[in-house]
Amino acid sequence: MNKEILISIANAIVAKQKGVLAADESTPTIKKRFDRVNVESTEESRRRYREILFTSEGIERYIGGVILYDETLRQSTKDGTPFAELLLSRGIMPGIKVDKRAKDLALFPGEKVTEGLDGLRDRLVEYKALGAKFAKWRAVIEIDEHDIPTEYAIEANAHALARYAALCQELDIVPIVEPEVLMDGSHTIERCEEVTSRVLESVFTELDAHRVLFEGMLLKPNMVIPGLKCGRQESPERIAEATIRCMSRYVPAAVPGLLFLSGGQSAEDATANLNAMNKIGPHPWEVSFSYGRALQAPVLEAWRGEENNAEIAQKTLLKRSRLNGQARDGKYDQGMETAD
Repeated sequence: MNKEILISIANAIVAKQKGVLAADESTPTIKKRFDRVNVESTEESRRRYREILFTSEGIERYIGGVILYDETLRQSTKDGTPFAELLLSRGIMPGIKVDKRAKDLALFPGEKVTEGLDGLRDRLVEYKALGAKFAKWRAVIEIDEHDIPTEYAIEANAHALARYAALCQELDIVPIVEPEVLMDGSHTIERCEEVTSRVLESVFTELDAHRVLFEGMLLKPNMVIPGLKCGRQESPERIAEATIRCMSRYVPAAVPGLLFLSGGQSAEDATANLNAMNKIGPHPWEVSFSYGRALQAPVLEAWRGEENNAEIAQKTLLKRSRLNGQARDGKYDQGMETAD
């Protein structure tokens, strides 16, 4: 493990005003998103869509890293430049999703554990050779008002996250650790904070036990937010207060950055909540973003598989990236949504 390399990559990803574009949708997931805009999901349509994203002018000002899927890491631009090489040439770190998705946790109905540790060391060696500088592993934490998650489900996912992170750092790959407490359901913001606190405490206990270098990793947490079906939704200020309080209690200051996931929020809500968190700074870590749908949904709507729409799709990505870059400084306001 080369500590200097890990620290350098982690800090580059969360440099001033920068965050992460999550473009690591699996083939079934991106098919669902293409279906919504009537685009056939083929290897070439997926390649072309990612090429539009990665060649968007100006995004390197606000995007420090891009998470890729296995297929995407192996693809190239039309002129033959590998996507990883293209991104690096723009100062954007290429990364790779390495988990094998969440599966049902045996004998624990309603709960899941993420698989993919078998053979991970060998896969990481290959991904590093293909240009990956960081990796991502997502743990899915189901939540209800009373009984779920169990302590065992939390511990099982925390242990897997720590094993993954240690394997990454062994090879000088920065691990993004993603313990996502889902925002589905009807739970309150208070319940979300309670569960998120338990999850983060367990995750960092396991990371420490596995000798993971906190300075050479990044955390991708959920915001502390009510469930989508909760009758009481909250303001960005209330979400920011609860989220930062939770992070301050359980995330070591040595971690360079928090890359919040959007988790099904609208593009505008995700940006507003990020902005509110940065307005109540300063914080010991960079408070940033790692958004998939919150960056890409407007881009897909603009593109719709039409080559004539490629330029407007790229401008849409640049705008959403810029707005989130401004939210990194706590300088976003809703009026910017309608400005050119």
